[in-house]
Amino acid sequence: MTSAFPSLAWTPRAVRMACLGALLPLAACSVAPVYQRPELPLPTAFKEAGAVWQPAAPADAIDRGDWWALFQDDDLNRLASQVQLSNQNIAAAVAAYAQAQALVREQRAGLLPSVSLSGSGSRAGGEGSTRRGTTTQAALGADWAPDLWGRLGGAVDNASANAQASEADLASARLSAVGSLVAAYFQLREADAEIDLLQATVQGYERSLQIAQNRYAAGVVANSDVLQARTQLANARADLATMQQNRARYEHAIAVLTGVAPASFTLPPAPWNMRAPEVPAGIPSTLLQRRPDIAAAERAVAAANAQIGVQRSAYYPSLSLTASLGRSGTSVGDLFSASGALWSLGLSVAQTVFDGGAIAARVDGAEAARDARAATYRQTVLTAFQAVEDQLTVLRTLQAQEPLRQEAVSAANLTEQQLLNRYREGQVSYTEVVTAQVTALSARRALLQLQVNRQLAAATLVQALGGGWQAPWEGGAGAQ
Repeated sequence: MTSAFPSLAWTPRAVRMACLGALLPLAACSVAPVYQRPELPLPTAFKEAGAVWQPAAPADAIDRGDWWALFQDDDLNRLASQVQLSNQNIAAAVAAYAQAQALVREQRAGLLPSVSLSGSGSRAGGEGSTRRGTTTQAALGADWAPDLWGRLGGAVDNASANAQASEADLASARLSAVGSLVAAYFQLREADAEIDLLQATVQGYERSLQIAQNRYAAGVVANSDVLQARTQLANARADLATMQQNRARYEHAIAVLTGVAPASFTLPPAPWNMRAPEVPAGIPSTLLQRRPDIAAAERAVAAANAQIGVQRSAYYPSLSLTASLGRSGTSVGDLFSASGALWSLGLSVAQTVFDGGAIAARVDGAEAARDARAATYRQTVLTAFQAVEDQLTVLRTLQAQEPLRQEAVSAANLTEQQLLNRYREGQVSYTEVVTAQVTALSARRALLQLQVNRQLAAATLVQALGGGWQAPWEGGAGAQ
């Protein structure tokens, strides 16, 4: 018989390569639906980002991902770096991402032929045996299932999308861990400020108690003034103990976030940098790439879409090619003899004829799963918009309240001092002094709480905006 390809002899290898070459063009087929990101009407701007809220310039730290640097606190910067290295939730997310990447490599390997090498040897004998002697065998085998309908390719796409979602989850873990650190750190610094305030208050109340005792000893006032002063002093000391307890809890939280046992961690008191930077809110559409939870939800939709193609491929026949080349002989030396050569080629085709609608049910289930993922994605986007609008509202309100709180503190301080002076002159009762002192302390503490709330709201807004991270598969440079 004359070959149609004179330059190629019809050897077993040639036959195998010809078969593979004929099937390779078919391997690019796919029955998965074309993926489209779920649509959602986007506002052109945030409603609460009005004239009161001015964009910050520059805000390069956000785009670099080091958003905590906006607060210009060296201790916070050091702790944030330690969190990224030692936080165990981040470490778990890193491992999960590595696992997802390994699964992608595993699925891609399924697109390639598998090659195996085997060998055996046996010896038979005995008085009742009809076969005696030694038999040795060695074989090299190959097996390949061409991806005719995109089943394997769909599995790769599914795994790749899941890996990208895992990458976004890693960014979420980092954003959450550093956000928790920022919150605990600023609350600790606010606790330091309140401790200083309460310590000064205790000293002031001790002086007031001494004044009341002196006036009582002189017979000028009743013992009730002394009792009121003691009550007020005891309450202030109790508040101081509570604030010291709160500070210890924040310090313990920071220790755990940085991957250190609380017993081995100490953060000394330091001056509180009350800076609350203005954060550029940008436009709503940037959230689709900059928030890792949105990116993860979108990748979950893409993974579910690829799974539809995997299930649809079951409607079509599957092919499998096998080839083997081996040697057989009565001794190891015979394996290298030409007369001992064995080869085989195989082609198998399988097609489901009747399954009672099982394939259709799996396809319907995959489509429903995609729809569910799409709904989750849209809800995630809406929730993100809400978070940004909420924090813009909080920041605008706190910004408007701060001068009012400062005015209240100034007036309360002046009232307290005037009534204490008048009490020394016997012009007012001690009850009026106590009322003024309680009001002044409450105003001072309210101002401190407002200042820390501004910092926490600014940090929360940065988190709501995605912390500067951008989905690498969207064409941006990942900041994390």
